[in-house]
Amino acid sequence: MGLFSKSKKVKEEKVIEQVPWNVLSSMDQLEEIKEQSKSQPVAIFKHSTRCGISRMVMRQFESNYSLNDTQLKLYYLDLLNYRSISDEVGYAFQVMHQSPQLIVIKNGTAVAHASHHGIQANELEKFI
Repeated sequence: MGLFSKSKKVKEEKVIEQVPWNVLSSMDQLEEIKEQSKSQPVAIFKHSTRCGISRMVMRQFESNYSLNDTQLKLYYLDLLNYRSISDEVGYAFQVMHQSPQLIVIKNGTAVAHASHHGIQANELEKFI
C-alpha cells in the first residue's frame, strides 16, 4: 500500500451515549435535589467554563460516565453564571468550594465529594 493509496484502515467506532446532564440554574432546585436524594443518589458537577483544567476533567468525566438518569440524577452547575447557587451548594451541603468539583448527595446530605483529578465517573457506581 502506497503513501497515497485509497485504501484505509477502518477504525472501530465507539458509541458514546449522551451524559444525562440536568442544568442547575435556580436556588429552588436545591430543595428539589435534597428531596430527590431521598429516593435516588444525586450528583452535582461544578464547572468553571473559563478553566482549562475544569474543561479537561469534565471531558474525562463525560467519556467515562456510564449511568443513566434513573440510577443517579446528575446536575451541571456553571460556576460563572450561577456563582450564588454555587455558594449555596457549599453552605447547604457543608462542602468547601472547589472547581471543578463533584458532590454526591444521598438522603439530603453530601456523602462524598472530589475535586480536580480526583473526580472519577466510575466511582459513582458505588453510591447506587
